[in-house]
Amino acid sequence: MWPLAQILKGRGAQVAGSDRSRDQGRMPEKFAQMEGQGFALYPQDGSGITSPEQILIASAAIEDSVPEMRRAAELGCMRLTRAELNSILFNTSGAGIGIAGTSGKSTVTGMLGWIIQVAGREPTIMNGAVMKNFVTPDHPHASAVVGGRSIYVSEVDESDGSIALYRPAVGVLLNVSLDHKGMDELRGLFGDYLGRSRIAAVNADDGEALALLSRAREAITFGIDQPMAQIGIVPGSVAEGPARQAALVADRHDNKEYPLTLNMPGRHNLSNALAAIAGAACAGVPVKLAVEALASFAGLARRFDVIGTSAGGITVIDDFGHNPEKCAATLRTLKSSPGRVIAFFQPHGYGPLRQMGHELATTFARELGHDDVTVMCDPVYFGGTVDRSEGSERIVALINDAGGHAEHIPAREDCGARIVELARPGDRIVVMGARDDTLTSFAKDLLARLD
Repeated sequence: MWPLAQILKGRGAQVAGSDRSRDQGRMPEKFAQMEGQGFALYPQDGSGITSPEQILIASAAIEDSVPEMRRAAELGCMRLTRAELNSILFNTSGAGIGIAGTSGKSTVTGMLGWIIQVAGREPTIMNGAVMKNFVTPDHPHASAVVGGRSIYVSEVDESDGSIALYRPAVGVLLNVSLDHKGMDELRGLFGDYLGRSRIAAVNADDGEALALLSRAREAITFGIDQPMAQIGIVPGSVAEGPARQAALVADRHDNKEYPLTLNMPGRHNLSNALAAIAGAACAGVPVKLAVEALASFAGLARRFDVIGTSAGGITVIDDFGHNPEKCAATLRTLKSSPGRVIAFFQPHGYGPLRQMGHELATTFARELGHDDVTVMCDPVYFGGTVDRSEGSERIVALINDAGGHAEHIPAREDCGARIVELARPGDRIVVMGARDDTLTSFAKDLLARLD
């Protein structure tokens, strides 16, 4: 919600809000920063809703029983979901550039936004993560950039079906895999998205995405392994390290090659870079300039974000991985370098755990070795009416049944104590999960305790 609030305020609107987390005393520094930027914050008791002229924006997770929702209904306020508001801003810009897919949206949004910024075109960027290139002392949580009105770069979400609201000038499709919805529904949503895009950039390495290519009006393909991809990687040119990588990018439109340096590890990030380059090409940015811009891309908070290494040589990493594909990408990147992995995972909800629990268990059992350990707490829960009858213990049992090594410890604080007890020099500890910014604080606390 905050990126949207920043964009609206930057365009002259009066913006106020409430949050259950603030009332619970969580993340006080972040809310203090919001107030310092001029956002009026209220308890979530309806007191901020005082006039029928107000417009209430609420995420899809907010129940009608929340006092603000009830008060807005009593006063007859206009109500919009987060996605409805974002799609209005997107569709009424000069050119909306959408980034869609099950995994990688925030990273590619940051990469593509940075490329367009370097190209001098002053985009407005709506992201779900803090983009380090745009962080300043006054804006340490730069999950949005308030630029001009001609280009609006935004990730677009399939999880609630709201991707159907967007009419992209450029539509990027990264991948299609199981997450919040079944595969048949996802194929329909992503295929329709390509059909609405004036031009699309499609991942030729992802079989499901490639199968939807015929739905696009016009398209540029990208891929690491596919020789038919119009923007790809020169075979044998990839040089990988634990913190960065390099490769030659092939623009097969004119048979030219450009050296790419990327300050992020992992094959998935190389694919993300190609997606951003292809998306930029769809928007008229030369491939050469896009490749050069990515050399200075600093990454995103909570995307394989190295918190630090303890005096004893134990590295702590903060990561947003929460679905099978995201978790697999992070774990593969970790296992490409020597050393044991301790993976802490906090599921981002009881509903998602029921939807993809078996696939998550398979991922952890498959990607981690016999010496590695998965530690899992109960799913994140900040209140509401969700069914909590089935939790993390089932997933831990499935991991162990599949040959992995996993432990279920209900409370996150107790997980931290267990991880410190398990850790030894040379280990990499990765903190994984979504929907909870306090996971970063948990990772930092782990590092402090290890020191």
